[in-house]
Amino acid sequence: MASASSTTRERLSRETLAAGALALADREGLEAVTIRRLATDKSVTPMALYWHFKDKDAVLDGIAEQIFDSVVLPEPSTGDWDEQLREVLDAVLAAIRPHPLAADLLAPRVMKSVAGLVLAERVIGMLRRAGFSPQQASQTASFLLCSIVTLVTSEPGKQTNLTAEDQENLDRGKRAQLASLDPKLFPSLLESAEFFLYCDDEDTYFARGMDFLVDGTRGVRPS
Repeated sequence: MASASSTTRERLSRETLAAGALALADREGLEAVTIRRLATDKSVTPMALYWHFKDKDAVLDGIAEQIFDSVVLPEPSTGDWDEQLREVLDAVLAAIRPHPLAADLLAPRVMKSVAGLVLAERVIGMLRRAGFSPQQASQTASFLLCSIVTLVTSEPGKQTNLTAEDQENLDRGKRAQLASLDPKLFPSLLESAEFFLYCDDEDTYFARGMDFLVDGTRGVRPS
């Protein structure tokens, strides 16, 4: 049987605390993530957490690390570079997609964890072998990660930390704003208005977004 001290150490490990912070961010947004809130959730004093996280920014680093750690990269293959790129990007999307309220943390923190570095090395190396220069490969890899994050955070009807009533009021206001547009000036916007508010097929939405990213990368590859 595990001792009380070993159970406490496990409960206050960096990984466990970061996982708790990510779960909190998923439920209530990043604003809710604080040292004090995490300490309260673990029934300890804030001082007990400072061994792993000196401040909130360090906790946010931990959240990003948790998400990067969850990327299941495919084994390298001998397939075409763009096919391999799609497989890697799909793995990144699968890891980010469950965490729309925390996704904005990722791009500025990709170099702050081993998992983030491994991902960056994989993508940049793939782009270099495809003919991109070091500068082009670095910039393209950054663009791809930022684009996947935006795809997740901008999904119509995406998960928010609003109450059901507040979300309904927000959607009602958006509908009213769109309905007030002059149909002679904005016929296409009015025709598509509902699709700004909800996504009727999430898998198609994400697949089309990934098509854009891979096709676009293929299209700008140096000749």
